[in-house]
Amino acid sequence: MDREATSTPGTVPGPDPARVADASATVLSTGGGRHEHRWLILAVIGIAQLMVVLDATIVNIALPSAQKDLGFSDGNRQWIVTAYALAFGSLLLFGGRIADLVGRKIVFLAGLAGFAVASAIGGAANSFSMLVAARALQGLFGALLAPAALSLLTTTFTDPRERAKAFGIYGAIAGAGGAVGLLLGGVLTEYLNWRWCLYVNLAFAVVAMLGGARLLHPGAPPDRPKLDVPGTVLVSAGLFCIVYGFSNAETHAWSSVLTWGFLVVGVVLVAAFGWWQARAAHPLLPLRVVLDRDRGASFLAMFISGAGMFGVFLFLTYYLQQILEYSPVKTGLAFLPMVAVMVVGSVVTTNFLVPRVGAKPIVPLGMGLAAAGMAWLTALDVTSSYPAHVLPPLLVAGLGLGFVFAPAMSMATAGVAAHDAGVASAMVNTCQQVGGSIGTALLNTLATTAASNYLVGKKPTPQVRADAAMQSYSTAYWWSALFFAVGLIVTFVLYRRGAPVHRESSGDGAVHM
Repeated sequence: MDREATSTPGTVPGPDPARVADASATVLSTGGGRHEHRWLILAVIGIAQLMVVLDATIVNIALPSAQKDLGFSDGNRQWIVTAYALAFGSLLLFGGRIADLVGRKIVFLAGLAGFAVASAIGGAANSFSMLVAARALQGLFGALLAPAALSLLTTTFTDPRERAKAFGIYGAIAGAGGAVGLLLGGVLTEYLNWRWCLYVNLAFAVVAMLGGARLLHPGAPPDRPKLDVPGTVLVSAGLFCIVYGFSNAETHAWSSVLTWGFLVVGVVLVAAFGWWQARAAHPLLPLRVVLDRDRGASFLAMFISGAGMFGVFLFLTYYLQQILEYSPVKTGLAFLPMVAVMVVGSVVTTNFLVPRVGAKPIVPLGMGLAAAGMAWLTALDVTSSYPAHVLPPLLVAGLGLGFVFAPAMSMATAGVAAHDAGVASAMVNTCQQVGGSIGTALLNTLATTAASNYLVGKKPTPQVRADAAMQSYSTAYWWSALFFAVGLIVTFVLYRRGAPVHRESSGDGAVHM
């Protein structure tokens, strides 16, 4: 793809009046905000994004208490998480296109309202089935909310410098939300009860709805696309089967038809979706969106980091609580330094580093740091301490993730035409969600196998069981390190060299390589 000319060195680049006028018109017509309200809009979007992201981990903290209260089995426990992942992951692309079709403001507000209602139902659940249904409903409305929020950010911040700042903050929220969920979930579970881990979403939703109703503008893009019904059915069913298959891997053998059967069907359906997108008159996911090199690299970066980061949040949580015997609140507090470093890394990269040197050195460096942090965690044992042994690798991994999330999110949506902003944003969330589902299933399976193999022929004393747990955690950390190492290679190869230029998608279907 040809790059646009940049300003002469030594001069301060100024906005082109025609482009500013066009951008302003687009923002006003697609649910963006007034220029003077853009930072308030960022706050509203950030609150909504935080609610969606932290919900994934805050419920994990609440699960043991919910299980005891409602009396469901260990085998059924996974469905509290899986029900959300299935609905959210399989419907994200559809939700993104709905935002493009009917307008981002209405979809954003509807997603918030629905998520709040579903959370209230879950908090009031008096049975296992009611809680599972509420979690699935949360996933459905989350699939509307998440892409609408990111596409609103894309269409509101059109100036490259302000866009960098906005995506730095948004990326920090997306990356750190999981750790914030651990802390908030621990506080609510320990001092109130598990139901407040769901009820708390109502506070987030009300604040975001009031702000969104006041600041956002109604309306759909003037050149809004038609809905690709066959493509929607193919990709939704395909992603459902893939997420379901990997979720089943946690409780069934890989040789079970409920595992490999769904995975095969899912891959076939997604392949059929790709074939159809190249031929459809109005594709759900136009190839011009995914085949741009920088966007493609960013989508893969989100997928890989989504899979690998669970090596931190999931297994380190187990280690802190089961080996070091931390309380839920203390476990959440233990992640705060990582969150702080992640926020700093996200803001610095998008504001200062990527605009000067581009994503090619920054995102691969982040992948390398995350891989190093994961490998460092394998040195933990039952006698390790937090300050000397847990905190240093946690800071390294947090810095690496900060170098990945914000630049990847920004590059994944840069230059996308207004009528494709929703589906491009949905693709970012889809990659992270599906990557997380796959990573969770793979790491859980590998860790469980490692623990079982360690126990073979040994007397299951408390010390041996602790050593087996450490073996399982170490296995998960090594595989997470491998994921990030692959991400380093992929992003280094795919990202273009040099500082990014402001590119506008033509919207004519051309694929820019």
